[in-house]
Order: sequence, then structure tokens, then C-alpha cells
Amino acid sequence: MFDKLEDLIIRYEEVMSLLSEPDVASDNNRFKALMKEQSELAPIVKAYQEYKKHKENIEDSLALLEEESDEEMKELAKEELNESKKEVERLEEELKVLLLPKDPNDDKNVVVEIRSAAGGDESALFAAELYRMYEHYAESKGWKVELAELEEIGIGGIKFVSFIVNGNGAYSVLKYESGVHRVQRVPKTESGGRIHTSTATVSVMPEAEDIDIEIDEKDIRIDVMRASGNGGQCVNTTDSAVRLTYYPENIVIYSQTEKSQLQNKNKAYALLKTKLYDLQLQRKIAEESAEKLSQIGTGDRSEKIRTYNFPDGRVTDHRINLTLYKLDKILNGDLQEIIDALIAADQAAKLLKMNEDK
Repeated sequence: MFDKLEDLIIRYEEVMSLLSEPDVASDNNRFKALMKEQSELAPIVKAYQEYKKHKENIEDSLALLEEESDEEMKELAKEELNESKKEVERLEEELKVLLLPKDPNDDKNVVVEIRSAAGGDESALFAAELYRMYEHYAESKGWKVELAELEEIGIGGIKFVSFIVNGNGAYSVLKYESGVHRVQRVPKTESGGRIHTSTATVSVMPEAEDIDIEIDEKDIRIDVMRASGNGGQCVNTTDSAVRLTYYPENIVIYSQTEKSQLQNKNKAYALLKTKLYDLQLQRKIAEESAEKLSQIGTGDRSEKIRTYNFPDGRVTDHRINLTLYKLDKILNGDLQEIIDALIAADQAAKLLKMNEDK
């Protein structure tokens, strides 16, 4: 590990030197790539430099204890020795996490799809609440939410919604949300007092870039039409809505949220690329052996991952056995405690796997 860290320090210094060169500054693509590398290396270099400083403090304190005769100075040396030992242990663990292989998609924006599942109208109402939850969470992070496709039902529920979250590192955080979300409550659509269980599915996909996937135009059919709202009510008078049909994978993308046909077409293409890229990722995961997969973040999207229980005011994430009694806050976008726990559990599982492979 330490040989690798020394190599990273050398590379970090090279990158910093390159960034100051005029030729690099004038090459926008290279400059952006180096800036990204610098931002990724910086926390590792900082932690390792701090680690080395505390290692030196340990050596200095031990030497002082051997040479010093003054008891007061010895006590100070012991205190500094103990403090540096604690810091060395903490930083060793931090460095192990920082050196874990990074998901190449972590820095990307995401496309999120939410579908009502079991439970009829109640499921659609729950899907609408999940959509608002992610909207509020994204707002709290300073991210931008861009609606792509929306299919509503008349009572305020959502049958299907697709939206893009634009924000640095959005995928690294939201990728843990893929799966089946379950709600337990007395349905708003009933007068009886029986508690029902309904579900909605969430799919989180890294937004595809041009270099990620190529599409053959011969495999696509493009239809244009007028955008419409609930009940077929026309919401504009031009053929601005676009439907893309991709025959090889039987994927249909419908975009009507933009004002112009060109904007909707561009958004539909972007969504299609994301779906195809996600299919590639899912097939790659399926091909890998089970023991190589982390149990968090890359699981089966049909798996039940979380329950929102209204009578008890609790939310339980079943992957890490975490239960929080603040359902209202969570549905209002206060997801950070759950996400932090999922990231920590994912890192712990990867560290364990790394140690087992040694």
C-alpha cells in the first residue's frame, strides 16, 4: 500500500506541474482531465502526508522518552506519542478506503426512473412521494433536477416518472436507491382503517456520455406528436413531443417536457443512450461471479430494499438493518443519514473482500 502511496505523491506533483504549463492551460480537454485527476489525488495525498507526519512524531517522541530526564517533558512526550499512535491507526483505515477501486461512473449525473408497482392507486401516490423525496434531497445538495417523462393519474399519483439529476458525484450517492421501496399505511384512497402494503420501484442509471455507447440510426424509429396532459388534454398546439423506438432492445422513449421538437429529440436520445449503457452495465454484473459483487449498490433491482411504515413513523433499510424513526423528515428529502450508512457498509464490505483476497 505504501509503495502505491509514494507513487501517487509523485504523480500528484507531476499533475500540479503540468497544470501550470501554458500549453496545458490552452488545451481545454487536457486541462479538465488533469484537474479531475488532481481533485481525485488531493485527498489521498493529504491523508498520506498527515500519516507520515504522525509517524515522524512517534519516532521523535520515542527518542525524547529515551533521552529526556525531566518528568514533565516525559509526560508531554507520552501524550504526544499516544495521540500520534491513534492518528496513525485512523489514517491507515482512511487510506485503505481512499485506495479502494473507484466506480468509473461515480462522478456522473444520473437518470432516475420511478414506477408504481403493487397496490394500484396507492402505489402511484407513493411513487409521487418518492419523486418529491428525491427532488428535495437533490435541492439540499445544490443539484439540478430535470424532468424527462411523467405519466400521472388523476388523484395526484404518478404511474411513471423519469428525471435527470445533474450534480457532481450524483451517481456515487444515488446508486444505492435502486430497488423496490415498500410503504405500509392506511391507504388515502380508502375510508377503512386497515393497513395495506404497496410498492414502487426505483431505478438509478449513470447518464451515458457520447463515448459510452453508439447507436445505429437504422435501428431507430422516430415519431413526433402533440404533447398532452392528463385525460388527453392538449398542452401545446405543435408537434413537439418525440417518441423513439429502439428495435434491438425493444426500448421506447417518450419526451414531451421541452418546448421544441429538437429539444425533446435530443433529450430522448440522451435517455436512450443512458438506458443502453445501463443494460451493458447490468449484463456485465450478471456475468461476474456472485462473490465479486458488493452486497450494496449493485444488487438485483427487484430486491426489496426499504420499508416506509407510517403507523410507527419509521423507515427501515433492509440491506444494512438500519431503522430510523423520522419518516416525515426522510420523505421530505432528509436522506443523508441513510446514504452515509449505506456508503460505509459498502466500503466495509469491499475492504473485507480485499483482505480476503490477499
